[in-house]
Amino acid sequence: MSTLTKQPHQKELFGHPVGLYVLFFTEMWERFSYYGMRAILVLYLVAQTTGDNAGLGWTNGEALALYGWYTMLVYVASIPGGWIADKFLGQKKSVLYGGILLVAGHSILAIEQLWAFYTGLGLIVAGVGMLKPNISTMVGGLYKQGDIRRDKGFTIFYIGINIGAFLSSLIVGYVGEVHGWHYGFGLAGIGMAAGLIQYLAGLKYLKQVGNFLGASENKLEQEAMDKPLTKIEKDRIVVLLISFLLVIVFWGAFEQAGGLMNIYASEKTNRMLMGWEVPASWFQSLNAMFIIFLGTTVAGYWATRKLKAKVSTSLFKMIVGLIIMGTGFFFMTAAAAQFESAGSSAMYWLVLAYLFHTVGELCISPVALSYITKLAPLKYASLMMGVYFAMTGFGNKLAGLLGEASEKLGEFTIFTGIAVFCVVFGFLVMIFRKKLEALTHGAEDNEHEMLESEKYELADPDINS
Repeated sequence: MSTLTKQPHQKELFGHPVGLYVLFFTEMWERFSYYGMRAILVLYLVAQTTGDNAGLGWTNGEALALYGWYTMLVYVASIPGGWIADKFLGQKKSVLYGGILLVAGHSILAIEQLWAFYTGLGLIVAGVGMLKPNISTMVGGLYKQGDIRRDKGFTIFYIGINIGAFLSSLIVGYVGEVHGWHYGFGLAGIGMAAGLIQYLAGLKYLKQVGNFLGASENKLEQEAMDKPLTKIEKDRIVVLLISFLLVIVFWGAFEQAGGLMNIYASEKTNRMLMGWEVPASWFQSLNAMFIIFLGTTVAGYWATRKLKAKVSTSLFKMIVGLIIMGTGFFFMTAAAAQFESAGSSAMYWLVLAYLFHTVGELCISPVALSYITKLAPLKYASLMMGVYFAMTGFGNKLAGLLGEASEKLGEFTIFTGIAVFCVVFGFLVMIFRKKLEALTHGAEDNEHEMLESEKYELADPDINS
């Protein structure tokens, strides 16, 4: 079993445990490698087999099909990854082994052979499955139950994810498109190696979280965690599973970024800027850039609402996030309409779409991570985090299917359909929000009181020092 409760006297920095920043940089480099590879994957698949930077010459539909399967499996692998951590290794070792698999996978992709391509993808799937759910669970374990800093901590962690994504889309994307796809894949491997080294160096700040506790080490805790789930715990699991429907719909729409929107930027967008053509993969950096600039603002907005006793529950945030993200697809509808009438579409439609997608993501993704650590029973913490990422994976597969459908239905129909469905579905779930929140049995009730009593903010290094 794994221990997730915050231990006393943790060393802190800027009002948060130092361990948060260790995990921040580990995930930053892991996302550098993943999003760097993702930024060029579809472009590599559809690139012609001849020329200075040859690809595999697949059709758009074939490329989007592989993209959907691959990104689904990456996240579905979080279920066995979380189970292995809960039953055998603990989160800390699982993150370590996941990092090793990722270094191997990204490095093998640098080899210009088809066997290396599929082998590398397989290792990345296994590596992300081991690392991603467990590192997120460790973040939650740094904070005691009811600690208002938990949501802010996840937002800081989420900014780390997106610093990695922002840099990788620019650097790996440029290297892959200009100098060679496999050089880009290899650079992603170097980034993951940096993350692994950093994680090993920072383990001294993670001694109290992510550990595996066998019966011989802590018999009383083992016996307590072996007890059947209570009714409250079962109700909270029900709420989590229902909230995961929002996750599937959200990522099914959002993940058009690496697939259909990526190809759209490459083939149908006027990318000329002052006489220079912007690489198509660079548009992948917009989402991460907006998160870096808007992350703390959005988190602060929700904290202010909570302080004023306005509705700011996790489920409410997630519903609002889905609606905002869905609205962003209306800009892609406008882009498709412009292309049909003028033969190309302006870049600003993509920029506006990514802006709305980002605000929506900030309302749903880090909040969902924190929500799981609040509601999931202790003994199933990593498993439930794995289920969350699996739902993300199913959303990715849905994104691939929608992208494939665009070859027959057209981008205008797909973009408009996504926008309408997300907005309508969000409002439908809003109708049942209060009934669902009643099943959490007050899991978030004490956060308002803690927000009023705790006077520290993000930049207060003297707390518990």
